Amino acid sequence: MSEAIKNNINKVIIGKSELVELLITALISNGHILLEDVPGTGKTMLAKSLAKSIDVEFKRIQFTPDLLPSDITGLNYYNQKEGEFTFRRGPAFTNILLADEINRATPRTQSSLLECMEERQITIDGDTYILERPFLVIATQNPVETAGTYPLPEAQLDRFMMQLSMGFPSFDEEVNILNRFIDDDPLENLAPVCSVEQLLAAQKEVKSVYVHPALMGYITEIIQKTRKNKGILLGASPRGSIALLRSAQTYAAIKGLDYVTPEIIKYLAPFVLSHRILLRAAFQRSETTVEIMNSILSDIPVPTEHFQKN
Repeated sequence: MSEAIKNNINKVIIGKSELVELLITALISNGHILLEDVPGTGKTMLAKSLAKSIDVEFKRIQFTPDLLPSDITGLNYYNQKEGEFTFRRGPAFTNILLADEINRATPRTQSSLLECMEERQITIDGDTYILERPFLVIATQNPVETAGTYPLPEAQLDRFMMQLSMGFPSFDEEVNILNRFIDDDPLENLAPVCSVEQLLAAQKEVKSVYVHPALMGYITEIIQKTRKNKGILLGASPRGSIALLRSAQTYAAIKGLDYVTPEIIKYLAPFVLSHRILLRAAFQRSETTVEIMNSILSDIPVPTEHFQKN
């Protein structure tokens, strides 16, 4: 299933196989994704390609400073014809939600996603509505432009399983992009290659991928080190350790393994944890969160046991 989705997305997106694998890893792990990069690198197109590859409902919200929480979740309005209040569902009632330029909305509006991202439900005026599964938020933001933007609160960042970056294409990749789009937009002709039932089954199946007790300790040590590092003001939360565990199980399954290896954990850790840590002011000028995460990983001995299930 993951290979079919990857090949389908690659019909539109060129030269980003590793990124697509990470995106699919988050999807099957039932996690949300934050795509951060400069404009024009294909963030929105990547999100749409993933959504069109799965036979699910997809909605997009363009985040702006005047966007209200009710514009996302919905609201109760007085229906004069019926003589009573009626609930109108917002675009958050979907399977895959693209929150485009999420940092352009105010923190109050951003916070309307907190409940639905973590608990897969929305509460309006005391009534709770359960969201249909699967439910995935793909948010994009521009890290360069600051005018008219609001930084994402730590509580919001912590709900994203991974933060990914598209990056600019190489010379050959950009030539291929021009050739692919010269006649038509391949996104328009993209058809689903995965059903809801297949995705839900995969999300359940990856939980059975074996994780050796030594690797449970390895994950915990990584998380603990983020809380003790002198350059970090706020370390990763227990939610971060669960996200690293779940993504490692899924990535192992995508690679054809029925057990997790320490190399997989070490590879995924910067994508899963870097956006969850907050640096002290003195270190923000000299190091990035990714650099500090890589430093932490290099200082922790990698377990060397046999990691297959006995």
